[in-house]
Formats: sequence, C-alpha cells, structure tokens
Amino acid sequence: MPNTSRHDRLAAAIDARRDDLIALTQDLIRIPTVNPPGEAYLEICEYVQRRLAKSGYTTQLVRAEGTPGDSDRYPRWNLVARREGGGRGDTVHFNSHHDVVETGSGWTFDPFGAELKDGRIYGRGTCDMKGGLASSIIAAEAFAEVFPQFDGAIEISATADEETGGFGGVAYLAKQGFFTPERVQHVIIPEPLNKERICLGHRGVWWAEIETKGRIAHGSMPFLGDSAIRHMGAVIARMEDELFPALAQRTTAMPVVPPQARQSTLNINSLHGGQPEPEDGFDGFPAPVVAHSARMIIDRRYLIEESPEAVRQEMIDLLETVKSERPEFRYEVRDLWTIPPTMTAKDSPVVTAVASAISSVLGLAPEYVVSPGTYDQKHIDRIGRMHNCIAYGPGILDLAHQPDEYVGVDDMLDAAKVMALTLDALVGQGRVQ
Repeated sequence: MPNTSRHDRLAAAIDARRDDLIALTQDLIRIPTVNPPGEAYLEICEYVQRRLAKSGYTTQLVRAEGTPGDSDRYPRWNLVARREGGGRGDTVHFNSHHDVVETGSGWTFDPFGAELKDGRIYGRGTCDMKGGLASSIIAAEAFAEVFPQFDGAIEISATADEETGGFGGVAYLAKQGFFTPERVQHVIIPEPLNKERICLGHRGVWWAEIETKGRIAHGSMPFLGDSAIRHMGAVIARMEDELFPALAQRTTAMPVVPPQARQSTLNINSLHGGQPEPEDGFDGFPAPVVAHSARMIIDRRYLIEESPEAVRQEMIDLLETVKSERPEFRYEVRDLWTIPPTMTAKDSPVVTAVASAISSVLGLAPEYVVSPGTYDQKHIDRIGRMHNCIAYGPGILDLAHQPDEYVGVDDMLDAAKVMALTLDALVGQGRVQ
C-alpha cells in the first residue's frame, strides 16, 4: 500500500478520535497531581492503566520506594504499559510525566477545571504535559487499530516527579532496566516544545546549597557577633559584579530555545538567613540576634562546551575570593544534584522518523532545538544508556508553569498524527487490516 494511503488512514483514525482526545485530556487535568508534595499519583496511574488495559496493553504499576519525596502519604507511583505487535521488531516508548507544578496566582480559569474554550483546553498541566500524554495514547491506539499486526512493540509510561528532577520516576525506572537499549530502541517524550520542533536534548544543570556562617550575638551589639547575612550579601555582590556578566558572554552551538538561553545562566532559587520562619498563625516578634547562618540554593545551567568540574570550581573560586577579602568569612557548599548536557544526533533513527512525519503532516521542515532546562531524557541517556531519545509534543513551551496554561486541540491532533506516522516508520511494517 502506498505511503500516502497509510498516512491518510492514520490521519482519519485520529481525526475520528477528536472528542475522545478532548475528554481524555480533560480527565487527566482534573486529577490534581501537584508536585510537591506529590498528590494523586496513584489515582492518575490507575486511570491511565484502565484506559490502556482496554486497548490491549499489559500494565505495571511501579512505586519508586526510597526515592526523594516517597512516603506512605505521598508514594511515588509510575505506570508502564506495553502492547506487542504481530511480529518481531523494535520497541517505541512514549514517556510522559504525570506530575504538575503548583497553580500559583493570576488564573482566570479553574486550574483543574479543564475548560474547553475556543479550541483550547485550560488548566494546570495542559501543555506540560498531560496534553502530550493524551496525544501519545490517541496516536498509539489509532495506529494499532489501523495496523494491528505491526512489528515490535509500543510502550507508554506515565511517570512521577519530573518537575522535581525525575528521581522518583524515570530515573528509578531506568535503574530497574526499563530503558535499556535491549528493551527499548526509540523513546519520544511529548514535552511541549511546539509541534513543528524536535528537541534533541538539554543544557546541563548543577544545583547546590551555599551556606555562609557567622556567630550569634545580641542584635543590640552586632559588633560582638558576625553576620552570616552580610557575608552572603558579599557573595551576591561578587556574583552581580563578576559572575553574571561572565556567564552572559558564554554562548553555545547547541540550538537552545529561547535564544536568550544560548548562554550560561545562574538563578538564585531561594535565600534564607537568620532565624527560621515562624509557623503560620504565630503573631509574635523575632528575637534580637545576629544571624549565624545564611543559605542560598543556586540553579546553574551550563553548556555542552563547559565541564561540570569547571562549573563547580568557578563558584568555589568566587567564594575563595570573598574569603580573602573578609577575614572571618566561612562557607560550605553542598552539592544537591548535577546532570550533564545531552544532545541526540540529528541523523539518529527516531529523529529522522519524526522529521519525516512532521514534513508529511504539517508540510514544513522541522526545527531542531535544545531545551533550556532538563527533562527526563537525562535519565534515559545517562542511566538507561539509551541515546536514541528526543522530546516531541504539542503545546507552547512558554506557557509551562504559567497561569491560564492551555493546550490547543488542533495542536494535539497534529502531534498525534506525527506520532502515529512515526510509529509507522519505526514499527509499521505489518499487515494492513
């Protein structure tokens, strides 16, 4: 059968599922899987499990016990589903995280109402990335209906904690062998990078806590103590005067989007000095003391041209410079986690298959990009040793984590068609029914 006919049959099967795609996305959004702390993880995994079991998938619920955040109150649940075709061949895996960030303020829609208006579904997690999860399910179901005797296997996973590093989700599954090259040959992560883009990878990241140390004393006699907050102020001043300008001068050959992220960046994620914050409801006053500790969490994003060792040493050198200027300055650096940059080759099988599908569905050449932040490709690449992995999915990247987040229904349909054609290219050599 000619490829155009196969394309048309897949497109028609997906268009016929428009209402189903909308309802599925709305159901997913109405399960408030907010992370932290990690709410309703089991509920959403069981929902997807019931859906895929009806479509012929064998399913596994996997709890990532002992990972950061896992507890009996907030267990880290993941779902992995697999459908075998009619012959031997590769396995294509669609991986989506099911957790979402807090809603924040500024919404004009119910964050978990999943309202459909003017062709858009609004709610927290619509674009990042429950719309992508729904699109991959629709694509896989439509493909298997049209070509039930496909060669190989299709897997779909809904995983935890991507928003907080993915350690209770893909990282755990990768350690259990779910993403080895022997088990899975192609991975697509439907993150919202825009439907005409193929995301090849991401920048590197180093998270760390910097603590400056002082000496407590009475606040009326600060000369008898040593303020850790003033020491931290000196660190920030040095960052502002020297480090931030230096980072802004470093650029990369990686096609990072948006263009402003094609440089090294540093974000001060949080800052706390002095006495602990009082509990909610306490209306007393703080005690008059000199701060003996100040802590800063930093989020350093770095380029493929930089090494993690050099990134860390640069910060140590800055702190040592401050120490040479402030005789009583003491500090400690605690590494939280680090992930090196990753970028899949443009000529890898999954990239060429998705690129061809984008051209067929959208009638344009794909744009190749790199994400400014990490996502779960890092664990598939580093732990799973599976390098044939990309991100491709519906949604506008800039809407992620914003109020009034939405995903367009037509964008989801187009992305599902791209995914289905990709399946046809990678495992679709079976008999047409």
